[in-house]
Amino acid sequence: MKFSKILPLLLFTFLVACNNQTTKPFESIAPKEFAEKIKTTESPQILDVRTPDEFESEHLKNAVNLNWNGEDFTAKAEAYDKSKPVFVYCLSGGRSKKAAAKLKELGFTTVYELDGGIMNWTGEVSGASPAETGMTMSEFNDLLKTDKKVLIDFYAEWCGPCKQMEPFLLKLQKEMADKVTIIRIDVDKNKALAEQLKVNQLPTLLLYKNKTIESKTIGFVSEENLKKQLQ
Repeated sequence: MKFSKILPLLLFTFLVACNNQTTKPFESIAPKEFAEKIKTTESPQILDVRTPDEFESEHLKNAVNLNWNGEDFTAKAEAYDKSKPVFVYCLSGGRSKKAAAKLKELGFTTVYELDGGIMNWTGEVSGASPAETGMTMSEFNDLLKTDKKVLIDFYAEWCGPCKQMEPFLLKLQKEMADKVTIIRIDVDKNKALAEQLKVNQLPTLLLYKNKTIESKTIGFVSEENLKKQLQ
Protein backbone atom coordinates (compact mmCIF):
# COMPACT_ATOMS: atom_id res chain seq x y z
CA MET A 1 0.00 0.00 0.00
CA LYS A 2 1.33 3.44 -0.90
CA PHE A 3 2.39 5.76 1.92
CA SER A 4 -0.05 8.40 0.65
CA LYS A 5 -2.91 5.99 1.42
CA ILE A 6 -1.51 4.81 4.75
CA LEU A 7 -0.99 8.33 6.16
CA PRO A 8 -4.69 9.29 6.32
CA LEU A 9 -5.48 5.96 8.03
CA LEU A 10 -2.75 6.47 10.63
CA LEU A 11 -3.91 10.03 11.25
CA PHE A 12 -7.52 8.89 11.73
CA THR A 13 -6.45 6.16 14.20
CA PHE A 14 -4.37 8.69 16.15
CA LEU A 15 -7.25 11.18 16.38
CA VAL A 16 -9.68 8.49 17.57
CA ALA A 17 -7.25 7.37 20.26
CA CYS A 18 -6.72 10.94 21.46
CA ASN A 19 -10.45 11.58 21.51
CA ASN A 20 -11.07 8.45 23.60
CA GLN A 21 -8.50 9.61 26.14
CA THR A 22 -9.82 13.14 26.49
CA THR A 23 -13.56 12.42 26.58
CA LYS A 24 -13.73 9.68 29.20
CA PRO A 25 -17.18 10.12 30.75
CA PHE A 26 -17.94 10.52 34.42
CA GLU A 27 -18.88 7.46 36.48
CA SER A 28 -22.49 7.08 37.62
CA ILE A 29 -22.36 4.74 40.61
CA ALA A 30 -24.78 3.20 43.11
CA PRO A 31 -25.15 4.71 46.62
CA LYS A 32 -23.14 1.99 48.39
CA GLU A 33 -20.14 2.40 46.09
CA PHE A 34 -20.54 6.19 46.17
CA ALA A 35 -20.34 6.12 49.99
CA GLU A 36 -17.34 3.78 49.98
CA LYS A 37 -15.40 5.97 47.59
CA ILE A 38 -16.12 9.04 49.75
CA LYS A 39 -14.83 7.19 52.82
CA THR A 40 -11.60 6.18 51.12
CA THR A 41 -10.93 9.61 49.60
CA GLU A 42 -8.94 12.13 51.60
CA SER A 43 -10.83 15.44 51.96
CA PRO A 44 -13.48 14.49 49.36
CA GLN A 45 -15.03 17.23 47.24
CA ILE A 46 -18.79 16.58 47.53
CA LEU A 47 -21.04 18.82 45.45
CA ASP A 48 -24.80 19.07 45.97
CA VAL A 49 -26.01 20.67 42.74
CA ARG A 50 -29.61 21.27 43.86
CA THR A 51 -31.09 24.63 44.83
CA PRO A 52 -30.13 26.31 48.13
CA ASP A 53 -33.60 25.54 49.57
CA GLU A 54 -33.25 21.84 48.76
CA PHE A 55 -29.76 21.81 50.22
CA GLU A 56 -30.97 23.51 53.38
CA SER A 57 -33.66 20.87 53.95
CA GLU A 58 -31.10 18.04 53.91
CA HIS A 59 -27.81 17.12 52.29
CA LEU A 60 -25.00 14.59 52.43
CA LYS A 61 -22.55 15.10 55.27
CA ASN A 62 -19.69 17.48 54.34
CA ALA A 63 -21.33 18.41 51.03
CA VAL A 64 -21.27 21.97 49.69
CA ASN A 65 -24.02 23.55 47.62
CA LEU A 66 -23.21 24.42 44.01
CA ASN A 67 -26.53 25.11 42.28
CA TRP A 68 -26.51 23.66 38.75
CA ASN A 69 -29.23 26.11 37.73
CA GLY A 70 -27.28 29.06 39.11
CA GLU A 71 -25.59 31.46 36.69
CA ASP A 72 -22.27 31.10 38.51
CA PHE A 73 -22.01 27.29 38.48
CA THR A 74 -19.02 27.17 36.11
CA ALA A 75 -17.16 29.99 37.84
CA LYS A 76 -17.55 28.39 41.27
CA ALA A 77 -16.65 24.92 39.97
CA GLU A 78 -13.36 26.27 38.67
CA ALA A 79 -12.29 26.91 42.28
CA TYR A 80 -12.09 23.19 43.06
CA ASP A 81 -9.06 20.93 42.58
CA LYS A 82 -9.48 19.28 39.18
CA SER A 83 -6.81 16.67 39.91
CA LYS A 84 -8.75 15.20 42.84
CA PRO A 85 -12.01 13.17 42.73
CA VAL A 86 -15.25 15.12 42.91
CA PHE A 87 -18.58 13.60 44.01
CA VAL A 88 -21.78 15.03 42.53
CA TYR A 89 -25.45 14.46 43.35
CA CYS A 90 -28.92 16.04 43.14
CA LEU A 91 -32.42 14.81 44.00
CA SER A 92 -32.88 12.02 41.46
CA GLY A 93 -29.98 12.28 39.00
CA GLY A 94 -31.17 14.62 36.25
CA ARG A 95 -29.19 17.71 37.22
CA SER A 96 -26.18 15.84 38.61
CA LYS A 97 -25.59 14.04 35.29
CA LYS A 98 -25.51 17.37 33.47
CA ALA A 99 -23.26 18.87 36.15
CA ALA A 100 -20.92 15.86 36.06
CA ALA A 101 -20.60 16.11 32.28
CA LYS A 102 -19.82 19.82 32.62
CA LEU A 103 -17.14 19.13 35.24
CA LYS A 104 -15.47 16.65 32.89
CA GLU A 105 -15.63 19.29 30.18
CA LEU A 106 -13.92 21.74 32.55
CA GLY A 107 -11.05 19.31 33.03
CA PHE A 108 -11.84 17.42 36.25
CA THR A 109 -10.05 14.09 35.98
CA THR A 110 -12.32 11.93 38.17
CA VAL A 111 -16.04 12.63 38.60
CA TYR A 112 -18.42 10.32 40.46
CA GLU A 113 -22.18 10.89 40.12
CA LEU A 114 -24.68 9.41 42.59
CA ASP A 115 -27.02 7.20 40.60
CA GLY A 116 -30.62 7.94 41.55
CA GLY A 117 -29.64 10.99 43.61
CA ILE A 118 -30.35 11.64 47.27
CA MET A 119 -33.73 9.92 46.83
CA ASN A 120 -31.75 6.70 46.42
CA TRP A 121 -29.37 7.46 49.30
CA THR A 122 -29.61 5.57 52.59
CA GLY A 123 -26.55 6.99 54.35
CA GLU A 124 -26.08 9.90 56.72
CA VAL A 125 -27.50 13.31 55.82
CA SER A 126 -27.33 16.69 57.53
CA GLY A 127 -30.14 19.16 58.06
CA ALA A 128 -32.96 16.64 57.93
CA SER A 129 -35.63 16.81 60.61
CA PRO A 130 -36.77 13.38 61.91
CA ALA A 131 -40.26 14.79 62.39
CA GLU A 132 -40.61 15.68 58.70
CA THR A 133 -41.27 12.20 57.42
CA GLY A 134 -44.10 13.19 55.09
CA MET A 135 -47.03 11.03 54.05
CA THR A 136 -46.98 7.37 55.03
CA MET A 137 -47.88 4.56 52.64
CA SER A 138 -50.95 3.86 54.74
CA GLU A 139 -52.11 7.46 54.34
CA PHE A 140 -51.39 7.28 50.62
CA ASN A 141 -53.47 4.13 50.23
CA ASP A 142 -56.36 5.89 52.01
CA LEU A 143 -56.37 8.45 49.17
CA LEU A 144 -57.17 5.65 46.72
CA LYS A 145 -60.31 4.53 48.55
CA THR A 146 -62.81 6.02 46.13
CA ASP A 147 -64.96 4.93 43.20
CA LYS A 148 -63.46 7.71 41.08
CA LYS A 149 -60.13 7.62 39.27
CA VAL A 150 -57.26 9.11 41.25
CA LEU A 151 -54.44 11.03 39.60
CA ILE A 152 -51.33 11.54 41.75
CA ASP A 153 -48.98 14.27 40.56
CA PHE A 154 -45.48 14.00 42.07
CA TYR A 155 -43.77 17.35 41.67
CA ALA A 156 -41.16 19.70 43.16
CA GLU A 157 -41.04 23.49 43.41
CA TRP A 158 -37.76 23.63 41.47
CA CYS A 159 -39.00 21.40 38.61
CA GLY A 160 -39.59 23.40 35.41
CA PRO A 161 -42.05 21.01 33.69
CA CYS A 162 -43.93 20.68 37.01
CA LYS A 163 -44.45 24.45 37.12
CA GLN A 164 -45.67 24.44 33.50
CA MET A 165 -48.26 21.79 34.29
CA GLU A 166 -49.44 23.25 37.60
CA PRO A 167 -52.02 25.76 36.20
CA PHE A 168 -53.97 23.26 34.10
CA LEU A 169 -53.70 20.52 36.73
CA LEU A 170 -55.36 22.84 39.23
CA LYS A 171 -57.97 23.72 36.60
CA LEU A 172 -58.70 20.06 35.82
CA GLN A 173 -58.84 19.37 39.55
CA LYS A 174 -62.01 21.50 39.66
CA GLU A 175 -63.44 20.80 36.20
CA MET A 176 -63.24 17.00 36.50
CA ALA A 177 -63.91 16.66 40.22
CA ASP A 178 -66.93 14.45 39.55
CA LYS A 179 -64.83 11.92 37.62
CA VAL A 180 -61.27 12.21 38.91
CA THR A 181 -59.58 13.10 42.18
CA ILE A 182 -56.33 14.94 41.42
CA ILE A 183 -53.77 15.08 44.24
CA ARG A 184 -50.38 16.83 44.04
CA ILE A 185 -47.54 15.56 46.24
CA ASP A 186 -44.29 17.47 46.78
CA VAL A 187 -41.45 14.91 46.67
CA ASP A 188 -39.15 17.14 48.73
CA LYS A 189 -41.59 16.82 51.62
CA ASN A 190 -42.41 13.16 50.99
CA LYS A 191 -39.10 11.50 50.07
CA ALA A 192 -39.84 8.20 51.83
CA LEU A 193 -43.15 7.82 50.00
CA ALA A 194 -41.57 8.70 46.64
CA GLU A 195 -38.87 6.11 47.23
CA GLN A 196 -41.40 3.40 48.12
CA LEU A 197 -43.36 4.15 44.94
CA LYS A 198 -40.14 4.25 42.89
CA VAL A 199 -40.67 7.84 41.82
CA ASN A 200 -37.21 8.99 40.73
CA GLN A 201 -38.01 11.41 37.89
CA LEU A 202 -40.20 14.49 37.82
CA PRO A 203 -42.92 15.13 37.09
CA THR A 204 -44.40 11.65 37.57
CA LEU A 205 -48.14 11.11 37.17
CA LEU A 206 -49.74 7.95 38.54
CA LEU A 207 -53.31 7.26 37.48
CA TYR A 208 -55.22 4.81 39.68
CA LYS A 209 -58.53 3.05 39.14
CA ASN A 210 -59.95 0.81 41.85
CA LYS A 211 -56.68 1.17 43.81
CA THR A 212 -54.68 -0.20 40.85
CA ILE A 213 -52.29 1.78 38.66
CA GLU A 214 -53.86 2.29 35.25
CA SER A 215 -50.99 4.32 33.81
CA LYS A 216 -47.71 5.98 34.74
CA THR A 217 -46.49 9.08 32.91
CA ILE A 218 -43.03 10.59 33.35
CA GLY A 219 -42.17 14.06 32.16
CA PHE A 220 -44.25 16.91 30.76
CA VAL A 221 -47.68 16.08 29.35
CA SER A 222 -49.94 18.63 27.67
CA GLU A 223 -53.38 19.54 29.02
CA GLU A 224 -55.03 18.00 25.95
CA ASN A 225 -53.25 14.66 26.31
CA LEU A 226 -53.85 14.56 30.04
CA LYS A 227 -57.57 15.13 29.52
CA LYS A 228 -57.68 12.16 27.14
CA GLN A 229 -56.05 9.95 29.78
CA LEU A 230 -58.52 11.02 32.43
CA GLN A 231 -61.70 10.50 30.40
